[in-house]
Amino acid sequence: MTLADRFRTLGKKAFERITNEKFRKNLLQAIPYWIASLLTGLIAVLYTRLFAWAEKGTAIIFHWHFWLMFVVTPACFLLAWWIVRRFAPYARGSGIPQVMASIELATPKYNDKVNRLLSLRIMLVKILSSLVMALGGGAIGREGPTIQVAGSVFRKVNEWLPTWWPKISKRNMIMTGAAAGLAAAFNTPLGGIVFTVEELTRTHISYFKTALFTAVIIAGLTAQALLGPYLYLGYPDVSGLSGSIFFGVILVAIPAGLGGALMARGMLKLFRWKSTFRSVRQHVWYIIGCALIMAALAFFVDQRILGSGKGLMTTALFTSAKYNPWYMPLLRMAGSTLSFTTGASGGVFAPALSAGASIGATISGWLHLAGSNSNLLVLSGMVGFLTGVTRTPFTSAILVLEMTDRHNVIFHLMLAGMVSSLVTMPVDRHSFYDQLKFQYLREIVEEDEPLPMHPQAEGAEPEE
Repeated sequence: MTLADRFRTLGKKAFERITNEKFRKNLLQAIPYWIASLLTGLIAVLYTRLFAWAEKGTAIIFHWHFWLMFVVTPACFLLAWWIVRRFAPYARGSGIPQVMASIELATPKYNDKVNRLLSLRIMLVKILSSLVMALGGGAIGREGPTIQVAGSVFRKVNEWLPTWWPKISKRNMIMTGAAAGLAAAFNTPLGGIVFTVEELTRTHISYFKTALFTAVIIAGLTAQALLGPYLYLGYPDVSGLSGSIFFGVILVAIPAGLGGALMARGMLKLFRWKSTFRSVRQHVWYIIGCALIMAALAFFVDQRILGSGKGLMTTALFTSAKYNPWYMPLLRMAGSTLSFTTGASGGVFAPALSAGASIGATISGWLHLAGSNSNLLVLSGMVGFLTGVTRTPFTSAILVLEMTDRHNVIFHLMLAGMVSSLVTMPVDRHSFYDQLKFQYLREIVEEDEPLPMHPQAEGAEPEE
C-alpha cells in the first residue's frame, strides 16, 4: 500500500466516525474546494512574483542596451510560441476561452477533451510561456492565464478524490476555480464572483454559491497573507469631482468601448488569416515580424508599448504626468495585437486596462482636466475598454472599483460600462472570449465528431 493509499484509508476511517450524515457529506464536499483554493492562492502569488521579475528583466535590457531588444524580443516570442506548440497547444492565448469551453464540455463523454484544456501540463506550459513572453517585452497579462491555471488546479483536485468521496460537480469545480483565480490575480474577490456569474456560468448561482464564496475568500486570503493586503493599482484621488464630469465619462467610454471591440475584431481577423498558413515557416516569420515591429515601435516611438502596461496606469493615476500623447492608445492596442496573435501564452486583461487608461489620459489632456477629474476619466477608460473586449460591463466596473477602493465613483464606472456595452454592439454581438470559446469547442470536439454550432457562435472566426 502506497503512502497516498494509507492517507486515504485513514481519512475514510476518520470521517466514518462522524455520526451526523448531513454534516459529514457537507464537510467532505467542502474540503476539495478549500484545498484547491489554497493551492490556487499559493500558485498565483508565485506567478505574480515571477511575472514581475520578467517585466523587470525587460526594463533592465531596455535601459542597458536597447538594441538587444531586436534580438531578445524575437527570440522570446519564438521560444514562447514553440513551448506551447510543442508541449500543450491549448495553453496558447489568454486561458479564459479554454475555461469557458471546459465548462461546456464538463461531462463524462468529453472528459478526455477537458483534460487537453485543463491539466498540470497546461498549467506549467501556461506559466512558462507567458513568462518568456513577458521577458521579451510582450504586451500581455497574467490574469487570464491565472484563471486557466486555477481551473486546472481545481479539476485536478477533483480527479484525485478517492472513489468513496461524495461526488462533486466537475462543472461547478471549474467555474469556482476560475473565480478563485481571478480573485487571487487581481485581489478582487467581488470581481471574481461577478465574473463567474456574468461571463462563465449558465448554472444558477444557488447551486454552488457557498463553494464559490469560500473559494474566493480562501484564494484571496492566501494571496494577501503572502503579498499583503495590496490593491492592484492603489488609491487614486477622485475627490472634489466636477458636477458635469459624467459628460467626460461618456466621452471616454465611447472610444474606449469601440477601441476594445475593434481590437478584438482585428485579432480575430488575424487568427482567421493565420489559419490559412500551411507551414511552420510561415508561423515563424509571422512571429519574428510581430517581435521586430514591437521592438521598432518601442525604439522609435515609445517604449511604453512593451509589457502589461501597469506602469502606464499608475503613472497616469499617481503622478503629475497624467496626460498621454494621441498615439499612446494606438500603441497599446498594437502591442496587445502583436503579442496575443503569436500563439504563445498571455492574457489581454491587463493590456486592455492599460489601453483604456491611455484613452482616458489622452482625452483628459485634451480637455485640460484637473487631477481628480483626470483620474476618473482614466478609470472610466479602463472600464470601457475592458467592456469592449469582454462585454461584461458589471464585471469591468467592479474590478476597477476593487483595484482602487474608490466606492464614491461606482456610478460613474457603471455608466462607463453601460455606454461602452451599447456602442460596441454594432461591431460584434459577442465577446472576444465567446468567439474564441466556440473556436476551441469546434477544434477540440470536431477532431472526432461534429459539434452542433451554438446559436451564439454565428459569425465566430477561427483562432490559430
